[in-house]
Amino acid sequence: MCVQGIDTSNSKAAADCIPAAKVCWQPLLLVAILMKDFSNASFPPEVISVMEVALDAAVASLPDPVHSSYVKVLAEAILRAAHSGERDPTVLQRLALLELQLIQR
Repeated sequence: MCVQGIDTSNSKAAADCIPAAKVCWQPLLLVAILMKDFSNASFPPEVISVMEVALDAAVASLPDPVHSSYVKVLAEAILRAAHSGERDPTVLQRLALLELQLIQR
C-alpha cells in the first residue's frame, strides 16, 4: 500500500509515499498533524489505539494508491467521532468511510 500526495516540503510529513510496512500510522504524528483542527481535544492512549485500528482498517479497505487527502478525511472523521465519544473501531471506520463517500460526490 502506498499513501501518495504527502507534501515533503512541509515538516508535517516525512515522505511522498509511505509503504504498507510503515502504515502503522505513527498515530502520534498523524494526530499531531490533524489536531490543529481539534486543539481542545485530548485522548487517552487506549482511545488513540482504537483510532489507529479504525484508521488502518479504513485505509486498508481503499484501493491502492491511497491519496493523502483521503487519509486526512478519514482521520478527521475518526477524530470527530472519537471526540464525540465513539469507541468502537468498526463504527469509527464505517463513519469515516461514509464521510469519504459523501465528500467525493
